[in-house]
Amino acid sequence: MNRRSIKTVLLAAGASAFVGCATATHEDLAAFIKAHEHVIAATELRVSPGDGLQINAPRVFEIDGERPRVLPDGKISLRLLGEVKVSGMTAREISLKLEEALLPYYREPIVHVRIVNQPREVYYVLGQVAGEGPYAFTGRDSLMHALAVARPNHIAWQSKVKVIRPDPVEDKRHEFEVDVDAMIKTGDTRKNVLLQPGDVVYVPPTPLGWVGLRIRELLDPIAPAVQAYATPGDFIDENNQYEARRVQSSAR
Repeated sequence: MNRRSIKTVLLAAGASAFVGCATATHEDLAAFIKAHEHVIAATELRVSPGDGLQINAPRVFEIDGERPRVLPDGKISLRLLGEVKVSGMTAREISLKLEEALLPYYREPIVHVRIVNQPREVYYVLGQVAGEGPYAFTGRDSLMHALAVARPNHIAWQSKVKVIRPDPVEDKRHEFEVDVDAMIKTGDTRKNVLLQPGDVVYVPPTPLGWVGLRIRELLDPIAPAVQAYATPGDFIDENNQYEARRVQSSAR
């Protein structure tokens, strides 16, 4: 892949402020659409949410051969190590970070990471959908089209869908929340955002669905926990307690 990388990446989409947020207005939509998106060419490819990784670690059976996908909050989930922040890093930097994280468990671990090739221009649909991952950007891709193709599953919280657009120069992200259920019921498509390359459409689980994912994770802790860590926005705190809390939406 020879995709243009960006200076910074999305942060904490899964823990964004869903609860307590007012419904997005048409003024919010206008500001979101007009937000200037800069793309910077880089000599080294850096990972973004939605990218896939290939991990080879012959001496570390827990992660050898794993192919995690970078979640909306910029992290990957691995056995033994749990969540590891990798967004904005090169493959070499990720390799070194994993080797350091493995030192308490293995002597002189060797890790090689490869960024899985993706089309040059893509948008991503992540979260509670059947077809999670990157989609080729055509220039005619709307939010509703993306959801129709990705097919939200039975625990998708469609009234809290988020479109996340990176702003690499200003080191922050622009987010726009859409009540897709209301848009379908009313037929008002004014918030049917036209997607841009690099956009992330994130479909969180419903609160009840999130509880089910957590239970599944506890019952099967060895299984990859890609979806188990997709939290319903603002419903989980630092101690994994299921409760509402306000999270700052600005970049860390």
